[in-house]
Amino acid sequence: MLFSKKIEPIALDIGSTFIKLVQLKGTGKNYSLVKYGMIPLPPEVIVEGAVMDANRVSEAIKELLTAQKIKTKEVVLSVSGSSVIIKRVTIADMTDEELAESIKWEAEQYIPFSIDDVNVDFQKLGPGAAEGQADVLLVAVKKDKINDYVNLVKDAGLEPVIVDVDAFALANMYELNYGVESGITALLNIGASVMNINILRDGVSIFTRDITVGGNRYSEALQRDAGLSYEDAEKIKRGETVDGADHEQVTGIMNAVTEDIVGEIQRSFDFFRSTTGSDMVGRVLVSGGCAKIPGFIKTLSERLEITAETVNPFTNIKVDPKNFDAAFISESAPLAAVAVGLAMRRIGDR
Repeated sequence: MLFSKKIEPIALDIGSTFIKLVQLKGTGKNYSLVKYGMIPLPPEVIVEGAVMDANRVSEAIKELLTAQKIKTKEVVLSVSGSSVIIKRVTIADMTDEELAESIKWEAEQYIPFSIDDVNVDFQKLGPGAAEGQADVLLVAVKKDKINDYVNLVKDAGLEPVIVDVDAFALANMYELNYGVESGITALLNIGASVMNINILRDGVSIFTRDITVGGNRYSEALQRDAGLSYEDAEKIKRGETVDGADHEQVTGIMNAVTEDIVGEIQRSFDFFRSTTGSDMVGRVLVSGGCAKIPGFIKTLSERLEITAETVNPFTNIKVDPKNFDAAFISESAPLAAVAVGLAMRRIGDR
């Protein structure tokens, strides 16, 4: 069509504590920020990626759409957690069309769920080690998980056009803002209840893992061990002081949780090296709420003996200072990594 308009969908990253919304204009390497905002969710409405109270989440989405004056109906979503299986497999080489036909049967041997209960997709990465073979990235997501998230946005009056996976959205965001670097880079997105790990070699994903661990561990430990309310625990997580809280005690609790989460990351890195035979990770980029926990990045760097950095997903995106508050962008940037990666997606791309 001569006048067909390229749809620029909104992206929603529906987390356990915040829903983040991003809309980008442009394609390729040239994007500008059109819409950006977030809204907090009450505790327990989404737990470890599972929707517990669909009405509350849909209402929050509607509030966010109203606050951002959103007219676009098309939306890109993502999922993560234990309902998502991502595996790099080697299979007999065939055309994309043949692979699309046979992927269900190929996938069956790698997936711990019934093949009828999942949606399967794939991406060819290149030739395998042996002749006549191909390396393929296989993705399977439980249908009920996708349906839960699709229904949330439909109830809010939106039309889902793409459902992605958090780990891949992170990789998109990384490539846009950091380019494709040689060597091994780990992208960690540590939210309230799920941590996504995506390890790339020369820009290609070679290891992904979702672990149900995140910033909620701090809130739970502060409530349990220091007798704080949920609201006070959240303030301390943000580095604020709370009247009546024992500074030494809460610092000890926070440090202990940081050590636990860093330990999980270290074990994943060890597992990655033992299963892939790869070199050490050379660079670590951290996004999600835990990136903002006081001392977290420092402890992570010390334990891994690699300099970990906080991600800025807006580095290569044009942000008009007349339309966006620079302080808010800077403060909230680590939370927006997945949403930015999703907002780069366009209908019909692979």
